[in-house]
Amino acid sequence: MLSLYTNLMTRLRRDETGATAVEYGIMVALIAVVIIVAVTILGGTLTDLFTQMSCSISGGAYTAGAEAGLGTCAAPAAP
Repeated sequence: MLSLYTNLMTRLRRDETGATAVEYGIMVALIAVVIIVAVTILGGTLTDLFTQMSCSISGGAYTAGAEAGLGTCAAPAAP
């Protein structure tokens, strides 16, 4: 009877598949939180950057807004 109990305890201690799944779940959740925070913080700045690049490519004049993400692009003057 003691060997059966010892065998069972040994097998239970070695079975860590559930713990590994939980660790991966926590890791994925933390990565998602970091991505959400980064996009929230840098969102307006990236919008301004892409608007400015688009304006530069089309030949217009970029005007920065009062807040990040509020810049505008004026169409190029007709010749």
